[in-house]
Amino acid sequence: MCQSEKPHGPELQAAAKWLHFPQLALRRRLGQLSCMSRPALKLRSWPLTILYYLLPFGALRPLSRVGWRPVSRVALYKSVPTRLLSRAWGRLNQVELPYWLRRPVYSLYIWTFGVNMTEAAVEDLHHYRNLSEFFRRKLKPQARPVCGLHSVISPSDGKILTFGQVKNCEVEQVKGVTYSLESFLGPRTCTEDLSFPPASSRDSFRNQLVTREGNELYHCVIYLAPGDYHCFHSPTDWTVSHRRHFPGSLMSVNPGMARWIKELFCHNERVVLSGDWKHGFFSLTAVGATNVGSIRIYFDRDLHTNSPRYSKGSYNDLSFVTHANKEGVPMRKGEHLGEFNLGSTIVLIFEAPKDFNFRLKAGQKIRFGEALGSL
Repeated sequence: MCQSEKPHGPELQAAAKWLHFPQLALRRRLGQLSCMSRPALKLRSWPLTILYYLLPFGALRPLSRVGWRPVSRVALYKSVPTRLLSRAWGRLNQVELPYWLRRPVYSLYIWTFGVNMTEAAVEDLHHYRNLSEFFRRKLKPQARPVCGLHSVISPSDGKILTFGQVKNCEVEQVKGVTYSLESFLGPRTCTEDLSFPPASSRDSFRNQLVTREGNELYHCVIYLAPGDYHCFHSPTDWTVSHRRHFPGSLMSVNPGMARWIKELFCHNERVVLSGDWKHGFFSLTAVGATNVGSIRIYFDRDLHTNSPRYSKGSYNDLSFVTHANKEGVPMRKGEHLGEFNLGSTIVLIFEAPKDFNFRLKAGQKIRFGEALGSL
């Protein structure tokens, strides 16, 4: 049998050059990409990144040998126009459904998310003209009795993600993942409390919030799933003196995403209501999410969320303390406070004596009106 001849000399060099041509071409192309502006570079690298994560493992690994690196999953997710999608979803929610289509559409939603319509003030599905009315449905008065024995109740239906004492001015969004309290609430202003200077450190910011000696700061995070009751109520007797609106992203706030994206609640659009209760500082923050660009506070007609344009890191302040009303807006425990258009998150941050005890377990389901904790 004759043996195949091995290439040598010029033939071997030509073969090697042909084999290295793809890598040389890729290096040249990546060199051109590196000269582009950052927005253009992101635009050209995203298709490869999407393929990198979608294709079977390792399919595009050879690209790493020529210097290409995929955009991180977090950066890729943050690039999704969630605000635009949420506005589109809001428009869709307002479209009136034909009478014959209401029952099948709402029944599918009820089956998917486990909605209990026996608690609704109006159980007839034909009553709700559009998805928005269905999401914001009211409950029967006896469906959520308000606990009178405990000082703080759950402001909404949902799932308890985290709770406890605030330590080192950091708050848990899920177990093991924290965010800065000052980044979340924003700096204290003279309109909120004239007796405190601007914060210069974590301890000084905490000292601005804790107004009474011997008290501590506590927090509780409640996640509202799409099938939950979407209105939220006052968790205690308190007075709302200030509102701060942070325009921002509208990323999903489900627990899985909260573990994935650090300081998620600080990136997302949110409305911070702050004031005082009998033990000092008290705040309730409604955090927006994907398809939940609309956050409504019943007594605040000036609040407009999910605007088309905003400056990153900006916020808008409104004081409810005026010459005519020197106390603010008094809220009774259990009183209607606001609503979401879909599921989202409520964060309570408040001051209380050291013997305050939560009556909760992480991960438990809770309903509006049930006890969160007491002295």
